[in-house]
Amino acid sequence: MLINLSDIFEEEGRSVSREVPLELEEIDFQGERFPIVEKTPVALTLVNDGSGRARIEAVSDVSLGMKCDRCLKDVTKRLSLHASVEAVSPDKADAQEAEDQSGFMEGYQLNVDSLIGSELFTCWPAKVLCREDCKGLCRVCGKDLNEGECGCDTFVPDPRMAAIMDIFRENKEV
Repeated sequence: MLINLSDIFEEEGRSVSREVPLELEEIDFQGERFPIVEKTPVALTLVNDGSGRARIEAVSDVSLGMKCDRCLKDVTKRLSLHASVEAVSPDKADAQEAEDQSGFMEGYQLNVDSLIGSELFTCWPAKVLCREDCKGLCRVCGKDLNEGECGCDTFVPDPRMAAIMDIFRENKEV
């Protein structure tokens, strides 16, 4: 959704608060698409911070459909977003300021979906788990270990002991 900020840029001390719908349906992150399964309207606060400058605050909650990093089950992850950015009127912005706000401003228009989308990336979880004690999948057969043991031999020898194992193999009597 685009919001015109020209009146905010022009009127000293002006402050506007409003809720706008979030139109994002999915997010692309690291080559994967994640559906947005639940979202709240974006609470915007727009404040004039001097001649041609505006402070933008956006708050929303978004729930994404993801996969557990260990067992690949579907998980819904809720993210609480709070973006706070500074915008400069296009006629007063220098090259660096125009570059900095190019991700969420289109001329005098604030692109709310782009602002929230970039905030999602900063709040992205490092690891997504279906539960804290998720055991993941068996390395041998691929069975979900949360449902029970599979009986596969998962013994992995310690690589630090490889030299000692070679000595035992060489001196083994036949």
